[in-house]
Amino acid sequence: MRNPNILAIDLAKNVFQVCKTDSQGNVVFNREVTRLKLKALLCKQQSSLVAMEACASAHYWARYARDLGHQVKVISARSVKAFQTKQKTDKNDALAIATAASLQHIHSVKIHTVEEQALQALERARHLALAQQVAQSNQIRGLLSEFGIVIAQGMSALRVNIPLVLEDAENGLPDSFRAVLHRLWAHLNVQIEHVDMLTKQLELSVSTDPVCQQLMKLEGVGPLGALGLALRLGKGENFTNGREASANIGLTPKQHSSGGKERIGHISKRNADKRLRSILFQGALSVISNVIKRPARTTKEQWLKTLIERRGKKVAAIALANKTVRTAYALLKSNSVYQPQLLA
Repeated sequence: MRNPNILAIDLAKNVFQVCKTDSQGNVVFNREVTRLKLKALLCKQQSSLVAMEACASAHYWARYARDLGHQVKVISARSVKAFQTKQKTDKNDALAIATAASLQHIHSVKIHTVEEQALQALERARHLALAQQVAQSNQIRGLLSEFGIVIAQGMSALRVNIPLVLEDAENGLPDSFRAVLHRLWAHLNVQIEHVDMLTKQLELSVSTDPVCQQLMKLEGVGPLGALGLALRLGKGENFTNGREASANIGLTPKQHSSGGKERIGHISKRNADKRLRSILFQGALSVISNVIKRPARTTKEQWLKTLIERRGKKVAAIALANKTVRTAYALLKSNSVYQPQLLA
């Protein structure tokens, strides 16, 4: 059954393109509106299906429209692209969003609550701060190597050696570069403190979240993995089953099947949550490094050891991450507690 009408919004900062279609798919209007006029339009319109691409500010507008009684559908930009048959304009983009929203098999991404949005913002801020810290430390090492001073990898090596390099008056460093190095080192210390503060805040938020604590009982799932799974899966309402949830993260192999013949390939490199998949993969590798050193204690560890012998550590790590996502989906869907099955 089609919705009475669809409001497709091509999001932007100040000027938005809104395309309204009726129950027959006919375009009622397709025009530009300002931010204030868009809010007024959503207030005046009867209950509709409001659709938009998953991009910046999409969660805000989705929550705003849902609070006004509208149905909301936030669609992946890759899915919308398939329905853009003409040139790239705001009108054609809004029309493509309306067309994609009218199809039942085009699903909506999970809409974050305000609390979930705050947790995601904290994780993203820490991720960027950590990347900037690593970039700054690599720059210091690279600049020093041009003067014949080589420092080992790791932040602890920098903390030990940089003060010694600054105090050594006979290492041949020019005074101009010594001043630059002092500024870079002071800036890096500020970044280290910034990362430490964000990490502590993230750990505190995860420790007080019951869903994250529930997910951290899974093998290889730490604070970052638990937070990523909680934000991605929610209560499982956006997925039909665990395999669909795992495929959404990019832990299932791609298919290129035709004529009744199934062809299974590698895991997807494009349609994936690469950050969460990387975190789960690293956690699975840590589990494997411990499992291979001792006898299996649970049925999952027994299955994992057998898989390692047959396919190797990396394939086993992907398989374990896949199983972890499916188990997490089942736990969140049924609101149950994870209990590994011990061997007799």
